[in-house]
Amino acid sequence: MPTITILPHPEYCPQGAQIKALSGTTLCEALLDNDIEIEHACDMSCACTTCHVIVRQGFETLNEASEEEEDLLDKAWGLEPQSRLSCQVQLGSNDLTIEIPRYTINHAREHH
Repeated sequence: MPTITILPHPEYCPQGAQIKALSGTTLCEALLDNDIEIEHACDMSCACTTCHVIVRQGFETLNEASEEEEDLLDKAWGLEPQSRLSCQVQLGSNDLTIEIPRYTINHAREHH
């Protein structure tokens, strides 16, 4: 069961957080299950970039991004080499440290 460290974000977790998650779930599901209300406008179907995260530690241990995810990431705000869509990251057994970018390209935030 990996530990996910979330760096401070002014809206989602101002103090930062550490959560545990089950291997096999997506990073987005793990965040939502632990009351970190990351945006996910497409309901985790890999059709937007609102759940974009930057993996600061553990990136090399993650499943490989699909071509579809890579194409979408090109549209994400604040894209970095370690960027991923949290709805596409399958958690394994390794710990991760992530940063949620301050902004998304979503003009109308929906509360899920």
